[in-house]
Amino acid sequence: MRQEQHGTTGRRGTGTASTGPTGAGAVLAGYPEAADKASLRRTNLSVMLRHLRENGAQSRTHLAAATGLPKATVSVLVADLIERGLVREGAPDRAGAVGRPHRMVELDGRWICGVGAEIGPDHITVLALDLRGTVVHEDRRALDVPTLTPQAALREVADQVADCLSAVADLGMHAIGVTLVTQGSVDTASGTVAVATNFGWRDVRAVHELRARLGRHAPPVLVENDAESGALAEYLAAPSADVRELVYVTGGIGVGGASISGGKLIRGSEIGHMRLDRLDRPCACGRTGCWEVAVGLQAFLDAAAAPSDRVHDLSVDLADRLDDLLGRADAGEPRTLAALAALADDLALGLGILVDVLNPPRIVLGGYFAVFGRYLVNAAQRALDDRRITPAPGRVLVTASTLGLSNAARGGAHLALEGIFQDPSDVPVRPEPADEHAWSH
Repeated sequence: MRQEQHGTTGRRGTGTASTGPTGAGAVLAGYPEAADKASLRRTNLSVMLRHLRENGAQSRTHLAAATGLPKATVSVLVADLIERGLVREGAPDRAGAVGRPHRMVELDGRWICGVGAEIGPDHITVLALDLRGTVVHEDRRALDVPTLTPQAALREVADQVADCLSAVADLGMHAIGVTLVTQGSVDTASGTVAVATNFGWRDVRAVHELRARLGRHAPPVLVENDAESGALAEYLAAPSADVRELVYVTGGIGVGGASISGGKLIRGSEIGHMRLDRLDRPCACGRTGCWEVAVGLQAFLDAAAAPSDRVHDLSVDLADRLDDLLGRADAGEPRTLAALAALADDLALGLGILVDVLNPPRIVLGGYFAVFGRYLVNAAQRALDDRRITPAPGRVLVTASTLGLSNAARGGAHLALEGIFQDPSDVPVRPEPADEHAWSH
């Protein structure tokens, strides 16, 4: 995996929030360095908003203790964020309180959303999240992308994104950004998909194409790799704020990976091209023996069913095809079970190498691997346990994603929202809605 990571900065005792990443707040750009009063305020607003995303509702007293900011400063910052519609006051905190209970402060942002648009070899998934991470729109469509030109495929993406933007506008919401999520190597600065071997794409100006088709009134567009988006989604969905280290491995036609280390996203690579195929078969990348030839979706489908079987029909949504195969496995169908057993062996081989190199405490399986989690996780766990050299506390925990096949699109939506968490002061003060159910743009 490529060791390009996003760092964090901060100071204590200077009126800024305390140092160090507080989880997802450090996943992307980290906390900005304060140079003057304006940037100091932006820094502190950012830290406050990120802390609430990471830790849930807090009283002002708890916010002051957690961030190291004076209580008076916290009150001013919270009032600012409330004016912008980014946080709101919730129920009083009565737990263990003496005297008048404190009002809890929690993320709001129900009038704002980010959009993630994932394009895979056989589908497009578009998903919108509000600032609290709640899904407000989701649409998935089957599409045989490799048979289309990049321009034709991106036209399909644009149409689906336009439908999403219209739907969220009907809800009274404002979409602040769109992230195109794709396989392969991407240049986020230029908005280019450098190489996506499973699409047949090379040097595709994806952001330019998508912007042109969405029109000049569309929100800003970014591009990101699917494994990195998926890793971010898994990290933000982790049940414990203590989960700050993980490796995410996603299975589709290709196999990708990325990791979170110390609360920071470490950009991944096409780990599917490690030379691990026991049969040394040719890969779409032009080489032979790549891991994804053994554990990629096409290899599994070929092993599990005859070519004429409906699970190979690209006009049928992948979720339905995988659900069909899962039903066969649960019913004890021998060919499907044999394919899963072989997949588990080959998957464990690659995971063992990742553990040896990266030594993560947790590996999360995503993509189609997660669909068959109950057939893969235990087998992979046993294989890694057998390889373990360190004592029991050094055990690597293998889990399956619970976010479904839309997890990369979900990560893209989080990325589209990241600008708000980096600089909440960019969000204008929101006028009061005409009624509590209406949300202004």
